[in-house]
Amino acid sequence: MACVISTVLGNSQRLDGGSMFGNAPRELWSRWVEPDGRHRIPLACRALLVEDGARRILFETGIGCFFAPAMRERYGVVEDRHGLMDSLDRLGVAPDTIDVVVLSHLHFDHAGGLLAPYRDGGEPELLFDRAEIVVGRAAWQRAVEPHLRDRRSFLPELPALLEATGRLELVEGDASSVLGPEYKLHWSDGHTPGLMMTEIPTERGPVLYASDLVPGAFWAHLPITMGYDRFPEKLIEEKTAILEDLAERGGWLCYTHDPTVALSQVEPDASGRYRAVDALGEVRRWPANAGDPG
Repeated sequence: MACVISTVLGNSQRLDGGSMFGNAPRELWSRWVEPDGRHRIPLACRALLVEDGARRILFETGIGCFFAPAMRERYGVVEDRHGLMDSLDRLGVAPDTIDVVVLSHLHFDHAGGLLAPYRDGGEPELLFDRAEIVVGRAAWQRAVEPHLRDRRSFLPELPALLEATGRLELVEGDASSVLGPEYKLHWSDGHTPGLMMTEIPTERGPVLYASDLVPGAFWAHLPITMGYDRFPEKLIEEKTAILEDLAERGGWLCYTHDPTVALSQVEPDASGRYRAVDALGEVRRWPANAGDPG
């Protein structure tokens, strides 16, 4: 089986560059991306649409626009419309035609797009009303019982809304019964406990939706982590193993937060430093239409 994929941009953000690059000094990361006057850098919230025969699978939903205006400003959400819905519409894909939504974890910048846009006085409302929802069990438990350090990263009302649908699968192990055995699951605890990354088979090789293990091409450099990562040293070990394996198999990474690079392969240089190569921008029904902008 080989899938066809399309990258799908949701709402974009601007967040503090120091937070995004962890203990890397500004002197280094500002060479890669220029911060604005508030020290923020541009970030995407990129989902991935997989067309698997007659089935449509959406990997993540971005941040959406469920926040009230003041909170949208606090978290640097740029657009006041639901960008993911607009991007899906441009692909000719309606939300009620999505069969499965896969969430690597439940931080709001990855799962917030499940919710309808903010309405003054309105209650939170789920979108994708026929899709099965796939989440790792450990990530689910983290959202239900967050740590004091990361509880603001979760939407307290979301677990109950998802559970009430009756369409929720909580996953352990290397495969999901909803997705099927062709989709291999990889796990990481460095960013947040139970981060689930899915490997998608395509004619150009496996594509790993890396989520926050490798949020963008710059983070392929092994020592680079985010200030938001719970266990940075563990994350570096996990990232090393993933990149070594993917490079050996000629695989691809799909980046959720990189504003310009959607997909790339990775390779080590002579000193063993990994870097992104063969970078692609947004793709539409790739690899059949390689390089076709979405």
